[in-house]
Amino acid sequence: MVKLNENMRQLRKQLKLTQDQFAAKLEIKRSLVGAYEEGRAEPKLELLQKIAKVFSISVDDLIGKDLNEPASPINSISASKSKDILVVTSDLQGRDNIELVPLKAAAGYMNGYADTEYVKELPRFQLPILKTGTYRAFEISGDSMLPILPGTIVIGEHVEDIKNIKSGKTYVIVSQREGIVYKRVFNYLEESGKLFLVSDNRNYSPYQVEATDVMEVWSAKAYISVQFPDVESKANVSADELAGVVFDLQNEIFQLKAEKNKK
Repeated sequence: MVKLNENMRQLRKQLKLTQDQFAAKLEIKRSLVGAYEEGRAEPKLELLQKIAKVFSISVDDLIGKDLNEPASPINSISASKSKDILVVTSDLQGRDNIELVPLKAAAGYMNGYADTEYVKELPRFQLPILKTGTYRAFEISGDSMLPILPGTIVIGEHVEDIKNIKSGKTYVIVSQREGIVYKRVFNYLEESGKLFLVSDNRNYSPYQVEATDVMEVWSAKAYISVQFPDVESKANVSADELAGVVFDLQNEIFQLKAEKNKK
């Protein structure tokens, strides 16, 4: 763990966290953070895993790589393409805020989502019912996810590894090609390296997104709306029916590939 103390100090400063704020995230005393960063003590494995999660890196990288080196991919953060560091803001007590990305800010978010200064300018709030995890809120447009109405704010929990996406659940997907979308997602990463995005409104066709195109994933946990959904909407379709649609679409793609390979 020769690199641990330098890496902790470097990454904490990149996230613009004070030792007090960082200690609050880890639910430990500030004096312990100081001891770890000065190399006077070493955290136990459970705390190491928690520290790595805050920095969105692996424990191996945290304790084994020199993140102060210019060549380090984690040290050279790109303001528009980085997937290594998730930018979050905190209140004076060190509690994470929920940043809101309104429709008018959606285009700017594509370039600024990893820029600390940009994220700090977003509206932010907190919900007492969401105590653990890292969350972000997105205002959605269109009627593709009825009965969730246009203008609804969907609150998502950050998904660190897209391989953990659970088929049939709803997510906010931030991708280079499609921008910010709220969809029901089916995970075919192992089979084809793709995610299938499906609308609950049957009037919209499902489509695929390459894993390499995905910038952020947020698992939907709650929504805020001033309009009540119409539970009798005939545009809705069950998750089982949507799974069948995706399965059929996937089979068609495999058949087309097979036919192409024969030629």
